Amino acid sequence: MINITLKQLRYFDALARELHFGRAAEACSVTQPALSMQIQELENNLGLTLLERTRSGVQLTKHGVEIAARAARILADTRELIEVAQHGDQVLTGELRLGVIPSVAPYLLPPVLPALRESYPDLTLAVRETQTHTLLQELVDGKLDVLLLALPVKHADIETMDLVEDRFVLALPAGRELSGRVRATPDFVEQQRLLLLEEGHCLRDQALTYCNLQQVRKINTFGASSLATIVELVAAGYGITLLPEISLGIETRGRSLKLMRFVEPEPSRTLGLVWRATSPRKQDFIELGEIVKKSATQLLEAAGTFVPKGKGNEAA
Repeated sequence: MINITLKQLRYFDALARELHFGRAAEACSVTQPALSMQIQELENNLGLTLLERTRSGVQLTKHGVEIAARAARILADTRELIEVAQHGDQVLTGELRLGVIPSVAPYLLPPVLPALRESYPDLTLAVRETQTHTLLQELVDGKLDVLLLALPVKHADIETMDLVEDRFVLALPAGRELSGRVRATPDFVEQQRLLLLEEGHCLRDQALTYCNLQQVRKINTFGASSLATIVELVAAGYGITLLPEISLGIETRGRSLKLMRFVEPEPSRTLGLVWRATSPRKQDFIELGEIVKKSATQLLEAAGTFVPKGKGNEAA
């Protein structure tokens, strides 16, 4: 009879992520020999070789990759079972693991976190900030509960909730002469040196899609992973960029920039929440969404004061 324990699956899940016995043991708060023994028992129970041990660490075998994926799902289902028992009808209590993309976190978290603390003091919030593809994988694997990012995202096992529409504006150096132009166009952007976040950021992809830029010879990322770095470069005269409206209160502070709206239809992104369709905490996410929406709406209303209300489609 095969006897597999949740402890063995948890240890193997950590090892599959870290691919190093020492780091996996540290992540599980156990000694390395204890973790190694449980992994060996799991392999013996299954009658499979799950790991290839190398000098630098470990690699998963073909069977190991399959078992790791199934273990992650089992652990996620187990956590959801516990959540049902712990939370019952209570809203936003206990631990909530929130994933946020970098082009949202610095702007929405400052107003959202205090609002959550005030309204739901029994909530323990853990925040993870990284790119969309990583967040989605960690959500599906059960390592995160809910994500705040730009929609749409495609995955069969998730639900989404639209919150607000976040328009983009064009940011240029303050001294840039525009020959009477009052609104930006994709053609105008294509003629400039466009500074964008490094590959993997959805904000970069959205900007390229709007501007219909196939050739990227004039696009420069400088390896930047934050909008703050990009904005500093723009202010110093190294190029132009697209900024989400929600960022203007922070990114324009103390910087010499000129902001322009785009011709209609203005480019924008939809911000929203994403969670596993099987999660029992949907009511938590809906309540979280209302708090985020309120904060985001206030930021967007304030952002309107930073951008001139130019009209028309004037040539440069």
